[in-house]
Amino acid sequence: MNRKNELVTRDANIATLRDLFARSKQQIAAALPSHLTADRLIRIAMTTVQRTPKLAECSPLSILGCVIEAAQLGLEPDNILGHAYLVPFWNKKTNRYEAKLIPGYRGLLDLARRSGELSMVYARCVHEKDKYEIAFGLEPRLIHIPCDSDTPGEIIAAYAVAKLRDGSSQFEWMWRREIEAVRARSSAANDGPWVTDFAEMAKKTVLRRLMKVLPLSVEVQRAIARADELEFGDAQLYEPDLKEQKTTDRLSAADALAERLKPATDIEAVPRQPLDTNAKNEENQESEPEPAQDESLFT
Repeated sequence: MNRKNELVTRDANIATLRDLFARSKQQIAAALPSHLTADRLIRIAMTTVQRTPKLAECSPLSILGCVIEAAQLGLEPDNILGHAYLVPFWNKKTNRYEAKLIPGYRGLLDLARRSGELSMVYARCVHEKDKYEIAFGLEPRLIHIPCDSDTPGEIIAAYAVAKLRDGSSQFEWMWRREIEAVRARSSAANDGPWVTDFAEMAKKTVLRRLMKVLPLSVEVQRAIARADELEFGDAQLYEPDLKEQKTTDRLSAADALAERLKPATDIEAVPRQPLDTNAKNEENQESEPEPAQDESLFT
């Protein structure tokens, strides 16, 4: 594709995206937590797309999907603050660029702090010239003294620490080889924050591992699992199958995408069978009553 055609494609995609955002504003607002507004999220997304040429070449529906995902997680995809990143990648199946949402280190921190279970949580990178001591077992121990040099050397490890409100603490440690192994599984291993902000992604990786074992709320655990699915799952899950949905209008496509990405909030209860009181009375007359169960066994 020559330069002129690239510019035409970008301009057309941006115009389509503006239209999709305008039509999908209600769905985006419905997914947002109270601290964000749909106008702000849309404005941030449009700014990010316009200053990243490859994002402007992405499928507008894939970008809309990313924004709805960001709304559900309550993260801003600005590619600067590190809450979440919009990353373009080439989809061989569709033969075009598509966008993917990658939650960042600060985004995971925000999710952890929302739980209200932690009094402190953070992550750090360890460099070659740093002093450190790490031990596991019955008496885990972690000491890290950063080097004050302007050239501390390469990152060799990262760790995350959490202190719970009951005073207990827990930490996770990952060597560089372990972090690189996680990176290799990411669909954005060679693009986006893994290339431009490796230290932040290293901290996010070890923090994510720690958060999986912390006593966080169900909502936060679901958000973390969703963040994992976004980075390591199949990107095709986040764009609607227009043939299956039988939608050709952009409004219908946006609605289909919003409905597909809507989180399940309620589980329909299994209806209880009506009690046959006559049969129950006859049964009571023919048999002795059973002893009551000890409720302490179920507490």
